[in-house]
Amino acid sequence: MNSRHGDGRGRRRGGGGRGGGHRPEPEPLRGVRDDARLSEELLRMDGASYGRYKSLRGDWDFGDFTLTVQRVQADPFAPPSRVRVLVPDSGVPESAWGDPVRRRATADYLGRRAHRLLRGSLLRIDTGGQEVIERSSCRLTDGGIDLRIGIDLPGHGRRIDGRTAERELCRTLPDLVDGLDWEEIDVEEAVAFADSVADAVTLRSGLAERGLVAFVADGAILPRRSGVSDEPMTRGAVPFSSPESLRVSVELPHRGTVSGMGVPEGITLIVGGGFHGKSTLLHALERGVHDHVPGDGRELVVTRQDAVKIRAEEGRRVERVDVSPFVRNLPTGADTGEFRTENASGSTSQAANICEAVEAGSRTLLVDEDSTATNLMIRDERMQALVHGDREPLVPFIDLVRPLYRDHGVSTVLVMGGSGDYFDVADQVIMLDAYHPHDVSERARELARARTDADFTPPRARVVDPASVDDTTSRGRGRIKRRDTDVLVFGESDVDVRAIEQFVDPGQITGAGLALRELVRGGHLDGTRTVGEALDSLERALDGEGVLLLGADFGGDYVLPRRYEIAAVLNRLRTLRVLGMR
Repeated sequence: MNSRHGDGRGRRRGGGGRGGGHRPEPEPLRGVRDDARLSEELLRMDGASYGRYKSLRGDWDFGDFTLTVQRVQADPFAPPSRVRVLVPDSGVPESAWGDPVRRRATADYLGRRAHRLLRGSLLRIDTGGQEVIERSSCRLTDGGIDLRIGIDLPGHGRRIDGRTAERELCRTLPDLVDGLDWEEIDVEEAVAFADSVADAVTLRSGLAERGLVAFVADGAILPRRSGVSDEPMTRGAVPFSSPESLRVSVELPHRGTVSGMGVPEGITLIVGGGFHGKSTLLHALERGVHDHVPGDGRELVVTRQDAVKIRAEEGRRVERVDVSPFVRNLPTGADTGEFRTENASGSTSQAANICEAVEAGSRTLLVDEDSTATNLMIRDERMQALVHGDREPLVPFIDLVRPLYRDHGVSTVLVMGGSGDYFDVADQVIMLDAYHPHDVSERARELARARTDADFTPPRARVVDPASVDDTTSRGRGRIKRRDTDVLVFGESDVDVRAIEQFVDPGQITGAGLALRELVRGGHLDGTRTVGEALDSLERALDGEGVLLLGADFGGDYVLPRRYEIAAVLNRLRTLRVLGMR
């Protein structure tokens, strides 16, 4: 890279004009807009009214990259300003971005490197945690790098700190661009990073043809450092070792032959005593729908892309969902084929969550009994004897899990520690003993009893009114933002997303809000398509245009969500209206 921004940085010093209070926003600076002019203007602004920063908006030519000031905060206490750095020729070879998987992986690697290079500065780039997901903050564009960065433009009170701003924008940013040049990075490390992601993608894409829903590699580290850290446990963690009866070997393009536990299609129980690793294994499978960074310990723990975690969610709104497979003959006479409520119980919310997941296309359900409604999971013999079937509208999951798989190809992986009745319907039973898995399927079959299944009729698909999915406020402005890690603000609605457990990155919450907007603006949700058809249409558009389809004009960071989390947010939108059922 031929850099022209190494000489004479900070060489210009100018006077400090001071702006007034409530003046109209300044016009963008005109004339030559290059790095030298930007440096001069920032130093000249030192001590001026904070509002003068807005004159910087627009493009600035640094020779080997373009800095675009996209949004300027109103004062030092407002959300950060946003800038874009577009490097058209970073030297990244086509081998690193020529296919979608390596493009995503290399972009993630460079984003993490940018984060390290910016440590200690006012510039911030979103890089996420342990997962490698397509995000808006760093993208590769046919050999170029496109960065979206936040900056708290510095000030003394409500006066511009021009000298610090000049240092950040005219020195730190050029240093960052130089540090991302392909000749400056550890190429071997970058290639190994992309190789690791490519292996995980290959492994996941081959699960179906092997008749598996998940794979856990021998040697994987599943326990996390703590309840608030998703990094691997470094001391005392037990490496995973597959039971011999479930061990399979796979050939991967970069790692070669890898062995591990294959979780077959069908109904799989994960059992064992408390604190022996049942939920840890299921949690790893939940996260296995995403790729992980090298060193995470779960690089080769992969789950089918359509796996959805199911739980009870008391209090959620349900809008015309066909829950009739689980809820029949309500004493109120309400139609459970078009069930709606503003305040669902634990059992009806879990039933709706299952039916909505199937409607969105999931064929793999992940369930932990600790977060379920007991009365939807099972009814033992004594309870059935006391409360006869004609008095109980709920059909328990145990009576439907087998026909879900047998008749509709929906597999279930279920953590169960409190009821052996599920032995009756299980295809395989894995027992965790001090984090060591054992195949106890044969012993479980000896304890199993014959039972009669219920029928599972696929829930009818819904056609949503696109006018009910509106991100505008009463003032006519679009509003999409994340509040903490559990609420999406979408127009006038606050959407509680705490129970959507497969949001692995806060940016996915924002991404889901943007996806709802795109469903309507892009014509995918048009009042004639079902929810599943609209999601199919959106996915096709995303395959063609990538993450920026959702928010090229959005002034913040966001991460690409899966269709299942998009559907989950849609279903929790309290303004949602359904036009009809098919």
